[in-house]
Amino acid sequence: MHALSNPDHVVLAGDIMDWASLKLGQVRTLVLTGAGVMAIIAVLTAWWKTRSWVAVLVSFVLAALVLWGISNLAILKTKVGSEIDDTAASVSAVHGADEAPVLTGEGWRVS
Repeated sequence: MHALSNPDHVVLAGDIMDWASLKLGQVRTLVLTGAGVMAIIAVLTAWWKTRSWVAVLVSFVLAALVLWGISNLAILKTKVGSEIDDTAASVSAVHGADEAPVLTGEGWRVS
């Protein structure tokens, strides 16, 4: 009998959070495994089509870079967020007095 079909069984939020964390971990493992298999196939395909060690080396480095990026998404997300925040803080819009009126959208320059 399924836990949700039993009226005497109470499902707590902690149980749902544990289940979601477990499923998220399983999906992450599945994605990393699939990306690893695709990386191996890409390297073997590079060798099969070109018979060149340079092409194999380049495809291996690119595959490793993609796998690193997939496994470190949290680090990349914070890096990108900090870059956007730094850039947004340093941009200012200035409107000259001899240029078009304020609400027309013309005469603005970004410095």
